[in-house]
Amino acid sequence: MFRCGRYYLAGTCMEYWNIKKSSLLNVAAILICFLFVFGTNAHAANPYIKDILITNDTENVLLYARLVNGFKPEMERAVLAGIPVVFTMGLEVYQERSLLWDKKIYVKEIKRTLKYDNLKKTFSVFYNGQADPVVFPDLESAEKAMSDFNGILAAPISSLVRGENYYVQLKIKMDKVRLPLGMEYVFFFVSFWDFETPWYRQNFSY
Repeated sequence: MFRCGRYYLAGTCMEYWNIKKSSLLNVAAILICFLFVFGTNAHAANPYIKDILITNDTENVLLYARLVNGFKPEMERAVLAGIPVVFTMGLEVYQERSLLWDKKIYVKEIKRTLKYDNLKKTFSVFYNGQADPVVFPDLESAEKAMSDFNGILAAPISSLVRGENYYVQLKIKMDKVRLPLGMEYVFFFVSFWDFETPWYRQNFSY
């Protein structure tokens, strides 16, 4: 009787363990699927630059580009709470050379700052620290102004040699900002406020 009971108990424990193991595997599978979907969505939502175009007028090489996914919902709520957003584009122009290092001929930074005025319910975009901003009535228009880099002076024509090949490198980063009253950097938002795109390259000839 005892031996039969022991084998019955062992069998019951084994059945219980198999059920528990199956449940754990199901939970693990769900977690893996969740992480995969979340990771894919997070990657897809990373800021990136598109629609890069190089053209020129009579005096300058001009750059057109657009930042995509530069604003997250959390950032929009922070903007409405009074925290400014600062985008900085780094831009470098090189002349290609086959036997030597490529020659850097022009470097510049383009900085834009978005601020919300809670009293006037307007959004101001400052270009390269200019005192007079462009004012927008809604956040969507202000975000577009922050993200569209149209007609940026990439290099003066006078710095180019006709018949040579060149390329522009550019990237955009969001700068950490300080809260009013001298408070320290807003580390709470650092996961989505402290981004930097990779370098993008666009070739052109003169």
